[in-house]
Amino acid sequence: AAEEIFFGKVTTGASDDLRRVTGLVYSTIQEYGMNNRLGQLAFPKDHNAMFDEKRYSERTAAVMDEEAKAVVDAAYQRTLELLREHKDELEQLAKLILDKETITHDDVVDLIGPRPFKGDPAYLEFISRKQQKHHVVEEEGKEEEPKKEDSTNAGIGAGGLNPGIAS
Repeated sequence: AAEEIFFGKVTTGASDDLRRVTGLVYSTIQEYGMNNRLGQLAFPKDHNAMFDEKRYSERTAAVMDEEAKAVVDAAYQRTLELLREHKDELEQLAKLILDKETITHDDVVDLIGPRPFKGDPAYLEFISRKQQKHHVVEEEGKEEEPKKEDSTNAGIGAGGLNPGIAS
């Protein structure tokens, strides 16, 4: 969609994105029964089958195609609207990426501001380096108390820490 807005055409560079979107939409329709028109029916593909056997009629296949196209078209139009609405910010981000090559969440927030909706606090803490630096500065000012090791967790992980659990 960004190619269409900035270059006036879509190139072959989007082909993998289109393939993935198409696969995802068909999965929601065929495998997960997430379509109002077809109802809660699932038509999973048998990846071990010798031939591409369909367990549904040609009419049902045509409805699946119509529904998939409608979902993709609606999502594409919404994406175009959002990108047009935020074209200036998109250009700023593109320039930043050209300058830095790798950007962080904090770089994006500094450039265009925070998201218009609140995210999960744990996720925000995880992705924000500023909050991590702020936390380190706060911790440096405190005198560290000796930690008591819980006997139920003794020996788990290095130094009594559990993998995947931040302390």
